[in-house]
Amino acid sequence: MCMDRCILSKPLNIFNILLCFLIMSPDKGLTSEEAEKRLEKYGLNELESGEETTPLDVLLDQFKENILIWILMFAAIASAYAGEWAEFVFVVTIIVVVAVMGFIQEWKAEKAMQELQKMAAPSVDVYRDGKVKEVSSEKIVPGDVVKLEMGSKVPADAEVTQSNNLKVDESILTGESEAVTKHDKDEIFSGTVVSRGRCEAEVTKTGMETKLGEIAGELQEETMDTPLQRKTKDLARKIGYLAVIVAVILFSIGMLAGEDPDMITTVTIAVAVAVVPEALPLTMTVTLSLGMKGLAKQNALVKKMLAVEGLGSTTVICTDKTGTLTKNEMTVKRIYSGGKGYKVTGSGYSSDGQILEDDEPVETENRDSLDLLIKAGALCNNAVVQFEGDEEEVHGEPTEASLVTLAEKAGYNSEDLRERYEREEEILFTSDRKRMTTIHEDPDRDGSTAFMKGAPEIVVERCNHYLENGNIKELTEEKREEILEKNKAYAQEAMRVLAFAYREDSPVSPESEKVEKEMTFLGLTGIIDPPREEVPEAIRRCKRAGIQVKMVTGDNQDTARAIAETIELSDDPRVITGDEMDDMSVEELSEVIEDVDIYARTHPKNKSQIVKALQDHGEIVAMTGDGVNDAPAVNHADIGIGMGIKGTDVTKEASDMILQDDNFGTIEKAISGGRKIYDNIEKFVTFLLSRNFTEVILIASILAIIGDFKWLPLGAMQILFLNMIGQTGPGMGLGVDPPDEGIMDRPPRDPNRELLNQRNLFMISAMALTMVLMAATAFYYGWRRDNIELARTMAFTSIAVMIIINAYNFRSLEKTIGQFNPFKNKWIILASLITIPLVLLTLYYPPLMELFGTVRLGTREWMIAGGSGLATLMLLEVVKRITKALDL
Repeated sequence: MCMDRCILSKPLNIFNILLCFLIMSPDKGLTSEEAEKRLEKYGLNELESGEETTPLDVLLDQFKENILIWILMFAAIASAYAGEWAEFVFVVTIIVVVAVMGFIQEWKAEKAMQELQKMAAPSVDVYRDGKVKEVSSEKIVPGDVVKLEMGSKVPADAEVTQSNNLKVDESILTGESEAVTKHDKDEIFSGTVVSRGRCEAEVTKTGMETKLGEIAGELQEETMDTPLQRKTKDLARKIGYLAVIVAVILFSIGMLAGEDPDMITTVTIAVAVAVVPEALPLTMTVTLSLGMKGLAKQNALVKKMLAVEGLGSTTVICTDKTGTLTKNEMTVKRIYSGGKGYKVTGSGYSSDGQILEDDEPVETENRDSLDLLIKAGALCNNAVVQFEGDEEEVHGEPTEASLVTLAEKAGYNSEDLRERYEREEEILFTSDRKRMTTIHEDPDRDGSTAFMKGAPEIVVERCNHYLENGNIKELTEEKREEILEKNKAYAQEAMRVLAFAYREDSPVSPESEKVEKEMTFLGLTGIIDPPREEVPEAIRRCKRAGIQVKMVTGDNQDTARAIAETIELSDDPRVITGDEMDDMSVEELSEVIEDVDIYARTHPKNKSQIVKALQDHGEIVAMTGDGVNDAPAVNHADIGIGMGIKGTDVTKEASDMILQDDNFGTIEKAISGGRKIYDNIEKFVTFLLSRNFTEVILIASILAIIGDFKWLPLGAMQILFLNMIGQTGPGMGLGVDPPDEGIMDRPPRDPNRELLNQRNLFMISAMALTMVLMAATAFYYGWRRDNIELARTMAFTSIAVMIIINAYNFRSLEKTIGQFNPFKNKWIILASLITIPLVLLTLYYPPLMELFGTVRLGTREWMIAGGSGLATLMLLEVVKRITKALDL
């Protein structure tokens, strides 16, 4: 098989023939028996990703990460202990609904992740028993000799034993877009790709022992909670402590007063139920669930529900350059030929684009030196760019692929050119030679023509003429200096510069001394990895939103600086390198971390250092990345963002959110969505807790004033109805409230700002006291008539009315009701239309009246209840003005 390939390949020279005989040597590799022994010793060649996530794991997570559910479970157990089975069933139903909704959304995200990560285990050619066999990459073992060609993915860490013009794309590990030349005895690494040439290599490390495995191992560390997880746990703890304290106090008071134990237990359960906002877990789940769904429609797949809000609190985005800010598609942008400069439009490997002189398209066939330079770039080249619809598939080195694309823009088909100018010989590129030459049959004249490309200073040394306006002229020292100055100018724009030359009537020889001399200079090309078109505007939006964007890359600082200026990252970016970071102490890095725009020539551990240093400054850090080199930092960041198309499995696994379109602009949309979600969480938390505090204060104050436990102002079932059915609908309506205008024109909120901040606590307290006053007034109406059922019904109804009316005003915690449209949210309107009939059923449907302990109300009673709602509506307007005046 190997010999057939060699016979069919071009050019057929003595080197290739010798290589084929070497490859067929029966002494290479392992025997099948030895390979099996080593497989048992070293294990499969795969990365450990932990145990597979099962539906049960996702379901249990709903309980592990939600302390409020545990509080509800305690309330359910207390209800069962007291024999209040209706209450028990009610609370358990709430728990089940919350857990199931969270499970459904997170399992959908997990399944989507599994689909993204599905990849058949690739096979690789390996020497076994002296023959080349196709073996699954997971069964590769140390000592195996693998055979790799252009486009092959390196299956394990290995040492090159034989190579031919070998270049390897290591951007997955280093972040550098330029392929690395490899020689015999050099090391190649698992996960990298052969971009040019071919080789044989002996495997040295497999699985978790590889460099890729070392990076994956760092991801096994425990991950940090998201900001919302921390705040939700803190809120739940406070609510739990309050529930326990209030319940213990009331129980103690009742026992000391000699009250009936059953009555004391009933009151204690009622108060505990009143303290716990039963609607909060469900409303939180629905808000985050619908937020995940909305982001998924915009190509942002969030893996964990509680990570959704974290996007909205992001203060710094640390982003890789290659493949994230740029396309990882080398593109020719400048040409210098025949003494003239040209611009090239278009980006990536698409043939859409033109060659311009003074902003006017040029016909290359009318410019001999430019036309010949373009042909030289396509012929002195081993890359292939295949087009299938709108997709381009590149085989070979990205830099060479950019030259193929340039020929396409000039109207040439590279395959047709290669058929017409049949290659006769190739003198290989090496890092020492810094040039490559191919020799071709010339269809336009008898004889052969050699084309050279390489580093400008190297190519110019081998030229004694240059082509200009169809004339071959002597290459003077003055002209050489002009060429090298142009080279310097392109390099300062972070372009990779290649020079081209040709020689007519060239000898057909693999010996460079005979071919690469007395050549005619054709020109230069400036090649760059272009930024994504959407990136500059996305960065501008992030800046308006007060979010810093920092570039973290393995490329050199000049390249990074030029890209940064192009994408408007900064007018005068400050740059430090990975080596400079290595020489800094933790304190020294902390001093400069906030002011640096670009971190160049970084290593994977540098990226994690950067994230930690920023977090130590109180920043909420989002880290974007696609390569394995990004995974540890993505894992350590507050919000890890992976790339769905070009991202590696390791990075996807480490991330909290995956951009399914690899579009940096999607991040801005996700951040906007996250801000909206957090705003809505503040709205419904303030709304729900103001009402819960109303019940607790009402119960405590009535019992303290009357001094008789039988005058409990609300029954346990009435409290559950208000907490769950009465306010869940309006609360969920607030959870999906449309975003405020200008949501991305304000700075990020303080990362340390709590859900129960000064403004929200003031609003909760003021509203709770007002609602207590209104509910107590309604309760007093029944108490005066010595009718406990009427008193409780009046308190219950007035609170229900206040819940429904005030939901509209809680659509904004800052603007008064005259500054926004309270009826814009259709979900609150729908919640009202559902809640009102349910309240009426509890008041007028006999079976429910008996269950909830209510009586029918007349016109006078309804006027009192309605007045309570209007009074609190007006007071909330006053409270908003006060909080604004006090700048709370």
